[in-house]
Amino acid sequence: MRTRFTYMKTVYFLILLTLAGCLQNPKTNSSTGHSCTPTQSRFSSPIANTDSINGNNHQGMVLIPGGSFTMGADDEQAWRDEFPEHEVQINSFWMDIHEVTNAQFAAFVEATGYVTTAERAVDWEEVKNELPLNTPKPDDSLLAPASLVFVATDGPTSLNDVSQWWQWRTGANWRNPEGPKSNIDGKENHPVVHVSWHDAVAYCQWAGKRLPTEAEWEYASRGGLSNAVYAWGDESLLEGKPKANTWEGVFPYNNRLHDGFYLSAPVKSFQPNGFGLYDMSGNVWEWCADWYHETYYKSLSDNTTKNPKGPETSYDSNEPYSKKRVTRGGSFLCHDSYCSGYRNSMRMKTTPDTGSIHTGFRTVMDAN
Repeated sequence: MRTRFTYMKTVYFLILLTLAGCLQNPKTNSSTGHSCTPTQSRFSSPIANTDSINGNNHQGMVLIPGGSFTMGADDEQAWRDEFPEHEVQINSFWMDIHEVTNAQFAAFVEATGYVTTAERAVDWEEVKNELPLNTPKPDDSLLAPASLVFVATDGPTSLNDVSQWWQWRTGANWRNPEGPKSNIDGKENHPVVHVSWHDAVAYCQWAGKRLPTEAEWEYASRGGLSNAVYAWGDESLLEGKPKANTWEGVFPYNNRLHDGFYLSAPVKSFQPNGFGLYDMSGNVWEWCADWYHETYYKSLSDNTTKNPKGPETSYDSNEPYSKKRVTRGGSFLCHDSYCSGYRNSMRMKTTPDTGSIHTGFRTVMDAN
């Protein structure tokens, strides 16, 4: 389901800010997937030409032992892009035990002078190539540096219209996650957000690491458990003690804060999975290396695939002209009525130049 921002000053910028809805009902028989982050295709961010540091430094990482697993749908909540289940073999690799934090990202920026996608003005010459021919240029104020920020509604609203709780806010970026009047003071140990896929790759290049493949990410999330729905097993999210930072209550206006956090939580706030990895469920969505293609799993269904790298092209029937990368793991906005993104097999996707208040990343390294 596609919707558009209603608050923008010009109809042409509505085209630019096309949103993909995030419906969870029904799933397996009528939808290939959805996007919990509005598509905010802005411009093609160049990857910073930065020198690698700590190329063999495994501090803050854990060795994920290689093995085989069944990748894909686990339960009735699954979308069609999680089918069919298929066998995958993964080599050992190192993975960050938690998402990259504000402090870690700040060190990268200080060392390189890197400027994130959200801190740059929208490049109209790039953007107009994705719009209908002769689309007039919007006012320059609408091309200013900005990013997507969550704002709760005052009460119940249709979950078909994500513009009700997403705002394209000037001045929102990793340093100012809720806009110019906000900051990350005291949040050095929170995951960095408002980072695009390009930003994440630039950080990886500097750190001598890389983004995980989608298969590596799901294998690591499962923590050695076979066919478990969640990183912690099959117990319902709301049973027992809090297991992840998600939305409890009625989305998008009433968060009961059962887990103790409204937006992001400090990394390592909840118990790790079987591999010693924190926040593989909830907190922030995490970028993967792969292009997203909604039928990619069908190409892997007949044999055991070794270390799949993802499809060569991107395709999402909800937005067929937008190339997208995979994100995984869910965020503090995920709720069963809206987006159960904290399931192991749940796939999400967005354009690589999109950043938002609930998207971050973690890095990996080859074991040999």
